[in-house]
Amino acid sequence: MSFELAAKRLGAQVVNLEVQLSSRVKGESMLDTVYTLESLYVDAFVIRDAEAGVPGLVAAHVAPHVSVLSAGEAHVSHPTQGLLDALTVYQRKQRFAGLAVAIVGDIRRSRVARSAWHALRTLGVGRFALAAPPALLPEAGEFPGCERYTRLADALRDADVVMMLRIQKERMTEAELPDNDRYFAAWGLTRERLALARPDAIVMHPQPMNRGIEIASDVADGAQSVIRDQVRNGVAVRMAVLEEVLSTRGGRS
Repeated sequence: MSFELAAKRLGAQVVNLEVQLSSRVKGESMLDTVYTLESLYVDAFVIRDAEAGVPGLVAAHVAPHVSVLSAGEAHVSHPTQGLLDALTVYQRKQRFAGLAVAIVGDIRRSRVARSAWHALRTLGVGRFALAAPPALLPEAGEFPGCERYTRLADALRDADVVMMLRIQKERMTEAELPDNDRYFAAWGLTRERLALARPDAIVMHPQPMNRGIEIASDVADGAQSVIRDQVRNGVAVRMAVLEEVLSTRGGRS
């Protein structure tokens, strides 16, 4: 929806293709689907796929004037989410150097966490704390330089930015996590826990949220929350990205 609104506000025409309804389900290859759409004079593909490598595959086979944008690639990356998260942090903090960022939740499977970490680290954030139950922490070697915690309170102390991630309910049993109430009791961001962070800390969440599981409603809607700012910034960032690639008409991303 965010990409669609961004394109329409730039004056572009938008066609949505749901995989469940497309020829891909009937056995047509991904590239054949792309070639069909390319023949209909599509200038940009915005691709969200549960399979890693799909945006890169498409980018390697489209015509030179066609742009390919990732709207989320498996657990690997979500580039525009990383950009909008960085913009949101900068709007409130006016800097990146010296900030401490805590990322909490299902980091192991989170493309949001990977892209936010990549963007913020590139821009100068030096301290990252990753906090999750052991089953949800990333593999050793991922997120180099980050501190890893299995207690929420330890990660929140003196944080400038607290980024909560959605806990996918269907994975709670798979990862042998506690039920909703017990997860919230141990890992939910409450006002009391947020008080461990800096007084001017901001709270982020990529949405959709599970209120009462990873975050309390009074925190999600509270004065320190910038979650709605993230949503607004998402359209602006995606407008900027589309403007950049469509105005050059030839650069792949």
